[in-house]
Amino acid sequence: MSKIQKIKGFADLFPPESDKFVFMEQTARDIFSRYGCQEVRLPLVEKTELFARSIGEETDVVQKEMYTFPDRKNRSLTLRPEATAGVVRAFIENKIHSLHPIAKLFTCGPMFRYERPQKGRMRQFHQINVEVLGTDAPQADAELMFMVWSYLKGLGLDKLSIEINSLGCRECRPVFHERLTSFLEGLDQSRLCEDCQRRASTNPLRVLDCKVPTCKELVKDAPKISDSLCPGCRDHFDTVLSILDQAGLAYEHNERLVRGLDYYQRTTFEVVSHDIGAQASVAGGGRYDGLIRQLGGPDLPGLGFACGMERLALLLDKIGSPQLDFFLAVLDQQALNKAMIIAQNLRDKGFAGEVSFEAKSVKSLLRQANKLGVKTCLLLGPEELEKDQIIVKDMATGAQKAVSQNDLEQALGLQC
Repeated sequence: MSKIQKIKGFADLFPPESDKFVFMEQTARDIFSRYGCQEVRLPLVEKTELFARSIGEETDVVQKEMYTFPDRKNRSLTLRPEATAGVVRAFIENKIHSLHPIAKLFTCGPMFRYERPQKGRMRQFHQINVEVLGTDAPQADAELMFMVWSYLKGLGLDKLSIEINSLGCRECRPVFHERLTSFLEGLDQSRLCEDCQRRASTNPLRVLDCKVPTCKELVKDAPKISDSLCPGCRDHFDTVLSILDQAGLAYEHNERLVRGLDYYQRTTFEVVSHDIGAQASVAGGGRYDGLIRQLGGPDLPGLGFACGMERLALLLDKIGSPQLDFFLAVLDQQALNKAMIIAQNLRDKGFAGEVSFEAKSVKSLLRQANKLGVKTCLLLGPEELEKDQIIVKDMATGAQKAVSQNDLEQALGLQC
């Protein structure tokens, strides 16, 4: 019978790689809680309409990348390709706005997009998202960038930089859209890549963000968004930049930085790593003030960011599994049950350890303790069982001594 293998673009994660994901999630909970963020857990599957309405019918995500399927009642469902739309849907449906004037929420977990698998990008990938709902203050934009910067630094990453731009609002964005469309119509569009030939009429902002060299060259003289900003958007953006300046957080104003999702406006940003190659962005986000209203909720502003965990994992040094404090080696079959009780008592006291499930030779069990990388090996044989003792062996120095089982917690505490 043939083996069943995983689907292309999906990964099995074992230690030490899975340890990186645990570390990223634990660091997120620590850092984000300092800013008043609360964790939410949401469905992986949503109605397809949610993403079509929020992300945009003409975006690459909706057009080419979503895992969409009918259920048994012929309802169109989609595995979530991103988290923001689901968070906003839950925010509206659960009337969170009536409980908190400003909601700071974060979530982490798998997302799904049908893309060509490559280094740091899979068809099932993982994101950490933060969403701040209910405020249009530019101070919130700056705080969001402080938060993502603190998070990435908390992971131990350096060689990072921030790129930032303003996409305008529903008042001034149409003006820029018209200027950009007119510019693109004047180009020899046959020289654009296949995606940008389609985007030129359906999602022209994305042409500015294309990484294909010929496209970048063709649009180098395209209109700048900053020249079309209304006074409100300009004041908002200037305030954000002023706060970043005062905090000493370096950034680059990138006039070509846009977002691929329709709901973004005003502030948008990316954090770029200089250690990861061509796919350099490790976090990105911005403001989406019209999204809550667009999905049937109150006309409240919002902003957020997402970090791709597979990308971040490429930058993390080896993260070791949590180290065990002890391995309890059982030398006699009659001691197996007693060993389980001793080990459980130690775990109840806060120690971490494993027990051999069968009696073996000392040499074999010490070899097993070395493989586990424990600090201390506890040996329990017939003599120790009779005397209510246990041998405590320091795996680093080889020194060992017999102690009373009643004194084991104290002896192990000294070793650890």
